[in-house]
Amino acid sequence: MDLLDRYLEAVKFWLPKAQRRDIIAELNEDLRSQIEEKESQLGRKLEGKEVEAILKRCGSPLAVATRYLPQQYLIGPTLFPLYRFVMVVVLAGCIVPRVLIWLGFLLASPAHSGYLHMENLWSTIIFFGFFTTLAFAIFERSGVNVAGVVDFNPQKLPPIRHPNRISRSSSLIEIAAMLIFAGWFISLFWPRPTLHLYGVQVTVTPVWTMLFAGIMTVTLVNLAVACVNLAHPFWTRRRLTIHLFSDAAGGLLFYLFLRSQVVLALAIPGVEPAKAAVLTRFINSWFATLVPYTVAVLLAIVAVDVYRIVRLGRSSLTPVVGMQAGGMKCV
Repeated sequence: MDLLDRYLEAVKFWLPKAQRRDIIAELNEDLRSQIEEKESQLGRKLEGKEVEAILKRCGSPLAVATRYLPQQYLIGPTLFPLYRFVMVVVLAGCIVPRVLIWLGFLLASPAHSGYLHMENLWSTIIFFGFFTTLAFAIFERSGVNVAGVVDFNPQKLPPIRHPNRISRSSSLIEIAAMLIFAGWFISLFWPRPTLHLYGVQVTVTPVWTMLFAGIMTVTLVNLAVACVNLAHPFWTRRRLTIHLFSDAAGGLLFYLFLRSQVVLALAIPGVEPAKAAVLTRFINSWFATLVPYTVAVLLAIVAVDVYRIVRLGRSSLTPVVGMQAGGMKCV
């Protein structure tokens, strides 16, 4: 039953991870028993509207999830799942970028790793945590019936999306983008001592030949993976591993580009050579300042790729059944 599965998936989102499996099993058994009882009374399978009526009687996913949570003192059980979700998002937004940038400085330029003062992180966390909690506490005591704010309609529940499914439209967009990029990149940056970029002559070091070959190799690998994804729209461990190494190689190439001071000289029409030399030094210096941030972004991308590989082995969308129903009933 697609509608029931979507409903259970929506409820599961708001439940604590430690209790999620048991609660969904109990709720699944309760709802299926109600549906089967109704079907036996009518002598036929229930139609979508009839299943929808049972789910509406049970309540919105958020309201159902709150019935299983312990009583909260500052934030009530109706708002607490939403409060916990917002707090996680807010704190992650405070902590993760700061830590990644600090790691980038630590790995790329240890002498300047103290550039970011981590003690300021605690004041940021306290600031955002306090005002987020205050906002929810005020809303909790405002008297608004949170569970009834939204007119719950089971038909509007989001469809269940397999975590390892690949959208064919995204694969097509990725293929088109890489083909356009490859054509543009080859036409402008084909290895030669002097590149001509929109009227500006850029003299580059010999290391550019190696970087160009590496970038094109990564692009072709990604293009091949996207083509396979288009034909077989589910991630496999092999393709995710190739994607991981491709992302790591692309990040490493960009890191080497920033560190190598590839630009030797610029020749700009109407600009004196002395000023062009100053601009060249500025560009190379600016590239160097981007190195720690590049390392931070690379670490984040690799972490996401590793997570996707780990998730692949344990992903499952089949609800757990077979538990004894003895808790909340939807009546």
